[in-house]
Amino acid sequence: VGFLKAQHRYEIVFTLPEVPALGKDVCPAPVTCEYMAQQEGVLCEEMLLLSETDNHVCVKVKVHARVMDRHHGTPMLLEGVRCIGVELEYDSEQSDWQGFD
Repeated sequence: VGFLKAQHRYEIVFTLPEVPALGKDVCPAPVTCEYMAQQEGVLCEEMLLLSETDNHVCVKVKVHARVMDRHHGTPMLLEGVRCIGVELEYDSEQSDWQGFD
């Protein structure tokens, strides 16, 4: 999906290829999923999309990306990927908590 930024939420839209095991009545359709990039590094997530009519039939989808620190660089998103939000950053130095004595 490209280069993502940590602590950002992304919408990923892709089209499944034709899969003969899913049957003749199933046509390729856009699939939309939401992903939250948690930490920087190389990302490889897998998910299984199950058939509604046959639980033994599924399609494995892999998402590959590089996640960079939220304060560095400019994300390079591939087609079908867009940023839909940024998570608030918690800074422990701004806390009023005094700690243990």
